[in-house]
Amino acid sequence: MVKPKSQHIALISVHGDPAIEVGKEEAGGQNVYVRNVGEALGALGWQVDMFTRKANATDPKIVQHTPNCRTIRLTAGSEEFIPRDHLFEYLPEFIDQFLAFQQEIGIEYPLVHTNYWMSAWVGMELKKRQNIKQIHTYHSLGAVKYKSVSSIPAIAKTRLNTEKLVLETAERIVATSPQEKEHMRSLVSLKGKIDIIPCGTDISRFGQVSQAVAREKIGISSDSQVVFYVGRFDPRKGIETLVRAIAHSQLRGDGKLKLIIGGGSRPGQADGLERERIEAIVNELKLREITTFTGRIDDADLPHYYAAADICVVPSHYEPFGLVAIEAMASRTAVVASDVGGLQFTVVPEMTGLLCPPQDAIAFSKAIDRILTHPQWCQQLGDRARQRVEQMFSWSGVAVKLSQLYTTCLVSQTLKPLEVY
Repeated sequence: MVKPKSQHIALISVHGDPAIEVGKEEAGGQNVYVRNVGEALGALGWQVDMFTRKANATDPKIVQHTPNCRTIRLTAGSEEFIPRDHLFEYLPEFIDQFLAFQQEIGIEYPLVHTNYWMSAWVGMELKKRQNIKQIHTYHSLGAVKYKSVSSIPAIAKTRLNTEKLVLETAERIVATSPQEKEHMRSLVSLKGKIDIIPCGTDISRFGQVSQAVAREKIGISSDSQVVFYVGRFDPRKGIETLVRAIAHSQLRGDGKLKLIIGGGSRPGQADGLERERIEAIVNELKLREITTFTGRIDDADLPHYYAAADICVVPSHYEPFGLVAIEAMASRTAVVASDVGGLQFTVVPEMTGLLCPPQDAIAFSKAIDRILTHPQWCQQLGDRARQRVEQMFSWSGVAVKLSQLYTTCLVSQTLKPLEVY
């Protein structure tokens, strides 16, 4: 099946700016996914416009990433950071700006790929106004999230209703793992069509530097035992579990154990407040001498941190997929992760790493110690992890599957579900 030449498509990510630096507040796996999918689709010949909300008055409206892929920032509410749970009231303005941009450039997008529930709402509203196909990726399910938080936000009912409606009405839902698809069916709706297409990573970017070279680059001694976390500072990411696991480690006394916590923070915002809370726990547990908070890690430096680590820990309470896990695996680094969601798909226990019950610091501590005390096995886990990523999780491969789905969606009324894993 041949894709129409130079076909325009829109990727919508209201709160996850594809052009923003990863590690800033509200910047994580979704931003990485949209940006890399957009660029990879552009390389296949699609004309990709990625729409997001302008959250900083000094940011340019349009960022051209590649000849066929750009980010368009639309004004919806004040041009400043607004937490995602408070963005819904600005979505009608976002839609008006989207339609105005279409008119300005003289095209009408035949397909939108929406990301996260607010973008799903935007996509469904656009379908009421023009002939448009909708593909949707959840990135996070409210039905799962609200089970793990103590305070349910006021927007929860709207989110849950939106997530159910988009599953039942979109041309296709893209689940990033079999586990995420199962959650959709058991917790959201039995209706709707779901494809399984995993997330990806740049296999040419990660895994190209040895541990020795990486450690010299970032100033870590060759005999250190390095445990690495990278991501947002968010209670649901489980950083506290990791810190307490290190406190329980039997290896603390030999002076070689090092904990590196990477990720950006914004003073006064939720991200910065969580970092302050984690730092207080580190101090309380007397781990300051072995713990490094790097702040935001530059994209050029991130492959060195992954390669320098013996273990990358992903202690999230829930992850629909878990991009950090496959970035680490691509870097030949063993992964210890929570036994939840898509991490059950990406990490193969005893083969590429180990899985632990979420929020169980003792279990994480035992898993970390087990790998670190068997360095040859640690290396084998890393080598097998790299092989798994090469076989299953490249961005170019993800884009090919999405391209096939888009093309079929645009030319056919009947879609046969894909399960690419």
